[in-house]
Amino acid sequence: MPYTIETVKGDITKTNTEAIVNAANNEFWMGSGVAGAIKSAGGEVIEEEAMKKGPVMPGEAVYTGAGRLPLKLVIHAAVMGQDLKTSDKLIRRATVASLSLADKLGVESVAFPAFGTGVGGFPMKACAYIMVQAAKGFASRAQKLKRVQFCLFDELGYRLFTDEVNKKD
Repeated sequence: MPYTIETVKGDITKTNTEAIVNAANNEFWMGSGVAGAIKSAGGEVIEEEAMKKGPVMPGEAVYTGAGRLPLKLVIHAAVMGQDLKTSDKLIRRATVASLSLADKLGVESVAFPAFGTGVGGFPMKACAYIMVQAAKGFASRAQKLKRVQFCLFDELGYRLFTDEVNKKD
């Protein structure tokens, strides 16, 4: 079964995948950035459902319905704790947890934002490397998941993720 990794520039709430991933804190309250955009487009029901599943350890992922979004579900990856700080280990763990959860739930396509690069302040270039390597490494384990998309809002993020996806390892 083919497994592809792609990048797109745009709004993750308008992606053409079955599911999207929210870069979350471990209690799943949705503030600004990607989480705010998802809550605004999909409705507060997403946050309410997510918060009932927290708290979890940073690096873990849960899923909820998609509210008004035309998706099967939203995966919430706890990329940080309540201190709103993240690390390479948490980004890698949250990426793999999200990919595993999507695959287990039978999702064939999932879109990710750049984890921890907003409020978490993590460098975009390092984030691109960690997340793309995790997605490439997951290919051999994927059962249902066929397409992993990295959806970046800005030009720099799009370029850095595209460079990582196109790198021959």
